[in-house]
Amino acid sequence: MNRKEFCKYFQIPYRTVTEWELDNRHAPEYVLRLLEYYIQHEIIKKENVEDESV
Repeated sequence: MNRKEFCKYFQIPYRTVTEWELDNRHAPEYVLRLLEYYIQHEIIKKENVEDESV
């Protein structure tokens, strides 16, 4: 997933993510935790769907 897709998927402004990457701004800790939580659960959900199709 590239930056543009990431921003669209998580509904985070492109400029905000760019500023985080350039270290001009820092993502709040709670945002990082929420993103991590969401990504982990999407992986688990995807694995469950794949297991069901086998």
